[in-house]
Amino acid sequence: MDKKYTEHYSVFYRECLDAFKSANPDSTFRVFADMTFGGGGHSLGTVREIDNCHMYSVDQDPDAMKNGLEKIKSEGFTERLFLNKMNFESFPSFIKENHSEVKFDGILMDLGVSSHHFDDFSRGFSFREDAPLDMRMDYGNDEVPTAANFLNEYDEESIANVIYKYGEEHYSRRIAKAIVDFRQEKPIERTKELEDIVFHAYPKHLRHKRIHPATKTFQALRIYVNRELEVLEETIVELFSLLKVGGILQIISFHSLEDRIVKHKFKEIFQSDKNIVKILTKKPILPSDQEIKENSRSRSAKLRIIQKVDPNAQGGVGGKKSKKKN
Repeated sequence: MDKKYTEHYSVFYRECLDAFKSANPDSTFRVFADMTFGGGGHSLGTVREIDNCHMYSVDQDPDAMKNGLEKIKSEGFTERLFLNKMNFESFPSFIKENHSEVKFDGILMDLGVSSHHFDDFSRGFSFREDAPLDMRMDYGNDEVPTAANFLNEYDEESIANVIYKYGEEHYSRRIAKAIVDFRQEKPIERTKELEDIVFHAYPKHLRHKRIHPATKTFQALRIYVNRELEVLEETIVELFSLLKVGGILQIISFHSLEDRIVKHKFKEIFQSDKNIVKILTKKPILPSDQEIKENSRSRSAKLRIIQKVDPNAQGGVGGKKSKKKN
């Protein structure tokens, strides 16, 4: 499954780089980290625009790794940009075990699924084309069950609960029953099979609305298969602990489930020691009209930023105000 990586639009590109630039600006040498290299926009942009800095980036996707290593080499950044294959939940322990002396001026988490995952239909993230129902970010890891494995092996209640919890799908029980009924005849193996099952499980008067009936179910399965919310919840506090004084942690989320976790974790960190923590975005930063025009997938994005501060100093990196209330 070795394929060219689809070009990816880096959401909040300017905002994230400007925030990195503003973190410890007087330091002669700064260190940053990008928890989802993807197409490399944020990582490469940082080393291009911030002189004398190092960037540690990670990604678990084999296609992103291959494409990323080639880009890093072609742009001559092999001595400044270090890309490692792992889920970002492993990053704190990786740093502590291998680079214990390193503390970060800025860490970025871009939680969005890359355009590559939706546009490469063979990955099974989209129902626009028929493909195996996989959905694993790390598709070479046989220890991670696929979406098809889950749908064919778990009971009706478990399937309904996953679709409701991670997709916020009100018709989760109808969909789960339809899935179990279908698999009595044959295993569910293809994206189009699942799309058709969900479509016909929906009430007839809701099947042709603007949002396709299968959208929330596919989102739920992707989140579940890749443990996206669990990993996020477990990692935020650990990443904050890797920051220098003056360092920032910025997180881009794309749906309410993610943003809720980020918001609550930032509050938890703040309440644990208000003297060293500053939440720079009381309300999340939202994409500009121009960004939405250029990339419609950024419409739901939110950016939140937190900073580790010197308890004896005032101020911090300035965060932009959001355009709307949360």
